[in-house]
Amino acid sequence: MSGAGNYAKIYAAARRIPRGRVATYGQIARLAGLPGHARQVGYAMAALKAGTLVPWHRVINAQGRVSPRRAGPGAGVRQRQLLEREGVAFAPSGKVPLERYGWEPRARSR
Repeated sequence: MSGAGNYAKIYAAARRIPRGRVATYGQIARLAGLPGHARQVGYAMAALKAGTLVPWHRVINAQGRVSPRRAGPGAGVRQRQLLEREGVAFAPSGKVPLERYGWEPRARSR
């Protein structure tokens, strides 16, 4: 499948994450039918344009940390702010407690 097709699947999976919850890059890759392609999920999130409706900020790394979309001063601050506005709390270590805020999708009925 083409990269654009994979990105569409990734974005569809990310759109399912509810407000106030997070999912990992690996989890989104599995939901998109791309197990083992967490890095591609990161590339897809980084490729989004400003103002997108895809909730990119709800996708974090497997350690529960924000992975900055772009390098430089303040990288990752915007993502943390968006998550905090949705009620996601960060531990003093800077991690999101996945056992509390991690999203567990229900199986889709067919």
